[in-house]
Amino acid sequence: MILERIAEPADLKTLSYDELVALAEEIRTFLIHSLAKTGGHLAPNLGVVELTLALHRVFDSPRDRIVWDIGHQAYVHKLVTGRKDRFPTLRQYGGMSGFLKRAESPHDVWEAGHASTSLSAAHGMAVARDLRGETHAVVAVIGDGALTGGMAFEALNNIGHEKRRLIVVLNDNEMSISTNVGALHEYLGRIRTAGGYRWAKGEIEAFLRRIPAIGGGLFKTAERAKEALKQFFIPGMLFEELGLTYLGPVNGHDLVQLEKSLSMAKKTNGPTIVHVLTIKGKGYRAAEADADAYHGCGPYKVESGEMIKVVGPPSYGSILTQTLVRLAEADARIVVITPAMISGSGLRPFFDRFPARSFDVGIAEQHAVTMAAGLAAEGMKPVVSIYSTFLQRAYDQLIHDVALQNLNVVFAIDRAGLVGQDGETHQGVFDIPALSTVPNIILAMPKDENELQHLLYTALRYDGGPFALRYPRGSGVGVPLDAEFREIPIGTWEMLQDGRDAALLAVGANMIRLARAVADRLIRLGLSVAVVNARFLKPLDETMLLALYRSVPLIVTLEESALLGGFGERVVAHYHERQEASRVTRDPALPAVRFLRFGLPDRFIPHGSVEALLADVGLSPEAVAERIRTAIVRPIGQARGLS
Repeated sequence: MILERIAEPADLKTLSYDELVALAEEIRTFLIHSLAKTGGHLAPNLGVVELTLALHRVFDSPRDRIVWDIGHQAYVHKLVTGRKDRFPTLRQYGGMSGFLKRAESPHDVWEAGHASTSLSAAHGMAVARDLRGETHAVVAVIGDGALTGGMAFEALNNIGHEKRRLIVVLNDNEMSISTNVGALHEYLGRIRTAGGYRWAKGEIEAFLRRIPAIGGGLFKTAERAKEALKQFFIPGMLFEELGLTYLGPVNGHDLVQLEKSLSMAKKTNGPTIVHVLTIKGKGYRAAEADADAYHGCGPYKVESGEMIKVVGPPSYGSILTQTLVRLAEADARIVVITPAMISGSGLRPFFDRFPARSFDVGIAEQHAVTMAAGLAAEGMKPVVSIYSTFLQRAYDQLIHDVALQNLNVVFAIDRAGLVGQDGETHQGVFDIPALSTVPNIILAMPKDENELQHLLYTALRYDGGPFALRYPRGSGVGVPLDAEFREIPIGTWEMLQDGRDAALLAVGANMIRLARAVADRLIRLGLSVAVVNARFLKPLDETMLLALYRSVPLIVTLEESALLGGFGERVVAHYHERQEASRVTRDPALPAVRFLRFGLPDRFIPHGSVEALLADVGLSPEAVAERIRTAIVRPIGQARGLS
């Protein structure tokens, strides 16, 4: 096998084109069979096999910097940079990351799990190169979906203005995760069908110059027709107007064309964009037919492409969408906005049922949130369906455009908590600290899918401002769903079981499951432990907290979120605030209460199964129960119950 001979990119330069074609097929076969066992981002990588080989033949990594926009399209890059043997560990705890990692290889010069960052990063690298007087190339590989992100346009504007030597490779497969949308998508479509302006212009110039005597004059006349030629072949000439030399479009599966185009870009002064057309999922029929499903998938059967699914309860996302459809039937004000996550968030049934009230804005989280604010300002009931990790990108808009104006926007925050295999860039563990500090906002998390539907109903009936409803990735608990929706009073918790030695305040399904397991262990030791469903993180249930302060000596908080600035800190702060207030008002002082806070430490959490990650940070039933057991002090002869 040729692939066995590739230990580093330099090995690719020794191959003939026939060998490269054979290698491309070997790589596709390897990826199809390897990812069938581990899962991963199959379709994006099948689409960039030839592009990756051409990049590593034309450029000299890691001296030349190749910056990938979102590392999930860089599996082929990992293969040809010496990591083939690590693929059985892909996205597993302690194994190889599904994204690029600077710590994994010197060839990984940039790591990102969020789209639209490569152009800004590459521009920074080009500036650093020039300031140091170096000469290496800097290449940014960005998809047409990522190019819809506002940050990419900010970078293009600056790149075109500064005119530094920089190569942008636009991998145009007409897809991101979901089908791309927007004016840029339509613009690229016109380019795809218009043919290659740059090559046509070169042919015409060479032809005119060869005509004896009159050739030069004709060429000067032709110069005046350049703009018409541009407009004919490439409508708009957006990239050249921004200051980038445009090359393409190029067949992204033709190695000769790719190397010719990239070599030309390498020799061009100033910024250049190479427009490459690829097929997402190429070489595997199932992935080509449904690139959306195979963008990021679990294990599957190679022969049929059938996904190997674990039978279980419906997902939280599907329950949320099902509830949205029912509520929208009765309320025409309800609209849904998503930043390119129709499939990821399970929104397809809503989009199919209410196309006029469904908005996929592309990879544009900031726009999604402010658009929702505009809708709410006009009396609509917008629901922004967004992953926790992507909501980070619109934090200013949430504060400035939604919360400041106290607008009725509902944030359906998917993937809240640990997400597992996608790792650091996708763990939804910062939204509780981030949102808890924002005035006017309600923040809640359900204990199961039944409570999810009731909280969504509550959120859409609430007219007091923004309401953020977070829920985890994957399947629900498996409880039956009530036929009728009911409102849950804002800021109220639920006592799941009583106790006198300690109270466990748990946030969300995973932590409630942990709390119940911990309580069972402690009860077997003769201890009495209360378990509370702390479904509202903001506001806190002050009535229940005051009762707990007076009835149990130890309060334990459990959150699948960053501890710093999180739920536990707010509970402790609330106790001390009330204790101080009682001194001022001369009310009966609160008894001494101790606190234990469990959550995620002040570091980025790597990839792996959620169970393995929780155990790694000390959130296993055994570890939590032992810490609580050693902390409990039981007053002799005194029983303390909950009031």
